[in-house]
Amino acid sequence: MARRSLEYKGDIFEISYEVVHPAEKVDIVILHGWGSNKGLMKRSFSPYMTGFRHIYIDLPGFGNSTAPCALTSYDVAAIMEIFFQETGIEKHIILGHSFGGKVALLLRPKLLVLVASAGIYMPKPLVVKGKIAFFKFLKIFGLSKFRSLFVAQDAKELSPEMYETFKTVVNEDMRDEFAKFPNKAALFWGREDTATPLESAHIMQELLKDATLEVYDGDHYFFMKHAKDISQKIEHTFLNIGK
Repeated sequence: MARRSLEYKGDIFEISYEVVHPAEKVDIVILHGWGSNKGLMKRSFSPYMTGFRHIYIDLPGFGNSTAPCALTSYDVAAIMEIFFQETGIEKHIILGHSFGGKVALLLRPKLLVLVASAGIYMPKPLVVKGKIAFFKFLKIFGLSKFRSLFVAQDAKELSPEMYETFKTVVNEDMRDEFAKFPNKAALFWGREDTATPLESAHIMQELLKDATLEVYDGDHYFFMKHAKDISQKIEHTFLNIGK
């Protein structure tokens, strides 16, 4: 495991990363989802795609990487751009799971691999809207100490900076970014995913100019059981780009 210090908008970020198959010439950057870390992605994908150099990264604020301020997905992508420039990483293939998929999209790799990616805003259920409204009401009376009763599971135990980041990124809608993406995309999804439902994958596929979609049995973490097949399809897709 390695760490890299970099500066972004006056703040210092420590980025933790790991390289697998370092002698290979084609880079595949693998980005985890919200609340996760590079270790989960490494356990899933490192046995496969041995002809690629794998770069597993803890996104800012996760794992062993730091985030001294609140960020948007655009900020995270900009930090990754600096990190790539300073470490010589090429954007041949970027795989992103969930939140990492939005970051991957903004980085515009030669091959974009979206695994149960976020990025299509889905309206909140009425019960969630009610909780948000009630919490805002409590804040008026100085009762924000009850926040943990109302926030999403993914937001509990977060630092103030990461909680502000969470509130921002869950409301981002990147339909315009999907429509502008110029290169090949490969989408992989779990049929029973409730965090990023299959409906959002179909919207992405329609917006993207050149995209395939593969659907597997499983939930938001379906890829952990299907990493070998996904890896084989990534290799095949990359090798056939431009043919």
